Amino acid sequence: MKKQGALLFALIGLIALVLLTGCNKKTSAADAPKAQAAITVEIFDRGTDGGKTDPTNNKWTAWIKEKILKDENIVVNFVSVPRWTETDSLVNLFAAGTPPDVAYTYSNDNIQSWSDQGGIYDLSPYIDTTLKDLKAFLGPDKALPGKDMIRRNIDVSTGKIYSIPAKRMSTAQRTIFIREDWLKILGLPLPTTKEQYYDTLVAFRDNSSKLGVSKVIPFTLSGDRVDWSAGNIIEAFINPNLSDKERWINTAAERSFTVDGYKEGVRFINRMYNDNLIDKDFPLYVGDDNGNVIKSGVVGSWSGDWDTIYREPNGVFSELRKNVPTANIVPIDPIQSSDGITHKSAYDAAGIFFFIPVQAKNPDAAMRYLNWLAKYENYHFVQTGPEGITHTIVDGVVKVDASAKADPTWIMNSNQNIDYTPMMNGLFLETEEASIRALAAGYSWPADLITQAYNMALKNAKPGLVVKTATPLTAAGPLANTLQDKGKVIYASSIIAPVNQFDAVYDAGVRDWLASGAQTIMDERRAKYPN
Repeated sequence: MKKQGALLFALIGLIALVLLTGCNKKTSAADAPKAQAAITVEIFDRGTDGGKTDPTNNKWTAWIKEKILKDENIVVNFVSVPRWTETDSLVNLFAAGTPPDVAYTYSNDNIQSWSDQGGIYDLSPYIDTTLKDLKAFLGPDKALPGKDMIRRNIDVSTGKIYSIPAKRMSTAQRTIFIREDWLKILGLPLPTTKEQYYDTLVAFRDNSSKLGVSKVIPFTLSGDRVDWSAGNIIEAFINPNLSDKERWINTAAERSFTVDGYKEGVRFINRMYNDNLIDKDFPLYVGDDNGNVIKSGVVGSWSGDWDTIYREPNGVFSELRKNVPTANIVPIDPIQSSDGITHKSAYDAAGIFFFIPVQAKNPDAAMRYLNWLAKYENYHFVQTGPEGITHTIVDGVVKVDASAKADPTWIMNSNQNIDYTPMMNGLFLETEEASIRALAAGYSWPADLITQAYNMALKNAKPGLVVKTATPLTAAGPLANTLQDKGKVIYASSIIAPVNQFDAVYDAGVRDWLASGAQTIMDERRAKYPN
């Protein structure tokens, strides 16, 4: 009996201790169960060619939905926006009052316009709390020493933050490619100057029978993005001694028509066109049209993203090889500026901008979603997927297979699934060294070929100047789309103009472009440039 009494006494004491501990424990807001919330999230629609899946309903969206519901009690629904008309599509969604709760765009001008109209949520109060994991992932801003990347887009005068930039792993931008197999057939070396390059294109034009095609297109570009697909050529003509200030001031709506030397670059493309070195149909090309012409096997050279041709599925290089098994593409860097250096552009470490519209029914859940994605365990799976299906480990290096040949239902619609991880562009592993090694291994082509193109794109490359004005730039917002559309007309009309009419056509187009708002933007930039 004594033993039973002692045991009972000890049991009562233990229960009392547990009750006392429970009563004294403070319950924090973080410990409290989160009420279920529903949000919509933008996702680029890149089409379904090459086995791509519905971007709003696939294995990846299912994984994201299941895990965010488990971790944060958030129901996610994806809203598709066409990749190549994303700006216009978002404008329409805003006008209809139905933008996604989590949205992203490459147009900073539109973000400024929407924020000026009170259409975007201020994220500044949540940087160190709700968004702390996102802040840690983005890290320091290399372009603005002493600042955090998450605060890159801060309104200096108010301290408000309406958008946050993605972090780029690689800042390589563009390069020029050429058909090396054609060079060998004609006994020509890799061109190393713009004169040699021009002469090589002429040789392609004049030797279609030797090259085995009925009609050669020596060079092709996209009429929808001449500034991009001919950028490495045109920008090499810019005065290399031009100050960063003057170049920044003379850039309006991402167009540089009045930058010193830019006109001469467009003149060079006009000369190419009039010498029958450029595809006559280029003004009609949008989206993948340009790539499809290259895949057909009739194009000798082009310029564009440093890695587009190597991407899978449905990649330019692999599809070209199906049509021309002996075809070989190599990167070149022949367009020298007046100082003999092959100047070119690099990406800023800050990429696409993501934001939360004020129409979001639950901005807290939208922020929690972004912060959740910035945690390694989550974005790492979205970027690499299941081992053996979308990635393998080869000699300790992660090798991503976007085409998911082992199970096509896991196909990645974009490299590293960047459309599902708006806070990053590129593959982010635990270290920068591992990320770079994985970058080269993440293509279905030899790593040394990828490394060659990557290094060539970065050679003599410089990112655009990052300028923080005391008050926000507001002029460009409502004018951006109009000026970009007018810019397309300037490119097309001046390139196809007869050589002796180039100046008249280009100058008239630029005068109209300036009068349509570009001059207003430049005047504001000059007035607000920090002294």
